[in-house]
Amino acid sequence: MELMLAGLAGGAALVGVPFLWFLLKTRKAHGSADAIVARARTEADEHRVEAQKRLDAELASRRQEFEREFQAKRQEQAGLESRFAKKEDSLDRKFDLLNKKEGYLEAKEKSLNKRSQMIETREQEVETLVDEEKQVLFRITELSKEEAEKLLLQKLEKDFEHEKETLITRAVDRVNEVVETRSREILATCIQRMASSYCQEITTSTVEIPNDEMKGRVIGREGRNIRAFEKATGVDVIVDDTPGVIIVSCFDSIRREMARRAMDKLIADGRIHPTRIEELVAQTKKEMNDLIQQEGKQVVYDLDIPGIHPKIVTLLGRLKFRTSYGQNVLHHTKECASLAAMIAGELGLDVSLAKRCALLHDIGKAIDHEIEGGHPEIGANVARRYDEPPEVVNSIASHHNDVPQESIYAVITQAADSISGSRPGARGETLERYIKRLEKLEALALSFSGVKAANAIQAGREIRVFVNSQKITDKKALKLCRDIATEIESQLTYPGEIRVTLLRETRVVEYAR
Repeated sequence: MELMLAGLAGGAALVGVPFLWFLLKTRKAHGSADAIVARARTEADEHRVEAQKRLDAELASRRQEFEREFQAKRQEQAGLESRFAKKEDSLDRKFDLLNKKEGYLEAKEKSLNKRSQMIETREQEVETLVDEEKQVLFRITELSKEEAEKLLLQKLEKDFEHEKETLITRAVDRVNEVVETRSREILATCIQRMASSYCQEITTSTVEIPNDEMKGRVIGREGRNIRAFEKATGVDVIVDDTPGVIIVSCFDSIRREMARRAMDKLIADGRIHPTRIEELVAQTKKEMNDLIQQEGKQVVYDLDIPGIHPKIVTLLGRLKFRTSYGQNVLHHTKECASLAAMIAGELGLDVSLAKRCALLHDIGKAIDHEIEGGHPEIGANVARRYDEPPEVVNSIASHHNDVPQESIYAVITQAADSISGSRPGARGETLERYIKRLEKLEALALSFSGVKAANAIQAGREIRVFVNSQKITDKKALKLCRDIATEIESQLTYPGEIRVTLLRETRVVEYAR
């Protein structure tokens, strides 16, 4: 029993010690847990207080911001209300003003209606009075209505004639003040810049021969050589008693030049017979064609005018062998192109187009002996066929006033043509034609009513017209001078320009006895 009790006591001791340890541990754990819980509650209270403070601060900040925004909105609303009030006042004032204007317009309309009725009434009264006055005048003057109208028209015509002369005088004075000075400056500048010499040409060519025996060889047996030469070249060969020369004559200057060169080759070769004539003429013809083409290209190159059709270039080369009043046409056209370029440069225009117009203005002279018509018309058709610009076509067609001038380049071309043709020594003219031209110029001026005398001076460059001072007034003198100039332009052909000077004087004679 004791052992059992001792064993039980030992077992209880063995069991009780761990249990006591467990109880102690449990009690200690509860104490730690309580401390932790207490500390957690304390921290939670602190965090809650801090969060409450932050929330209160944020609420206060939001409240202030809201109050500021609310105040700004209130001020903005107050401003809008103020503007709306002002606009409303303005609209009220405008509405009142419109009402006043409407009333004013209504009053005006009524007044105008009354005045319109009064005017209609007055017009009817005036028409009635005019009719009555007409009837009275018809009875007093014993004129019919047609006769009265005729007298009135005559009076009006006289009044308008006087007014027309006055307007013409004023217009001419205004234009002359500006245009004449400027145009003279430009033309004088261009003439001074253009230095060129002239050598008048004749229409026949002479071929020198070494001796008179050569004339017989040129003629050949029974004239077969000269006939073969004339047939091959299309020229007339004149072999007369003039020593040392043979004359070649032809209206076509190119054929004449070709025949002259062929004759020079025949005389130098010495073998003159029909077969050799044909060979040399064919060879010379080819050389002439090459020379014509080369001359045309050289002109275009010298003047720097690109884009000209090869056919027109050939026609330009042909102008080297064409003359007008003794002046070489190719030389004339080159000079015109240079003058036109200078004038266009002074005026600030297209210099290249001005040169093109002036260079081609006489292109019709290259073929005017082959085609019917004047050279301006022929040249314009050629330029139009080869797609030249409209300004070029019009400049060619209008440089002798055959058609109206449509551009400033046509005027420049005509001016350059007149300058080149009227320079001293540029052209020659036979004495017979010269005298006839002067006589026709004087006769044309004398054909006008009121002209007492007309004298052509300065080789036909100026005509002085003396008028009857009793019939022609100062204002009529201006119109008469212009009419004479216009008639000269339309009826006469002349190089350059002709100055018309009209003189009117009143002479008073008295004798002291």
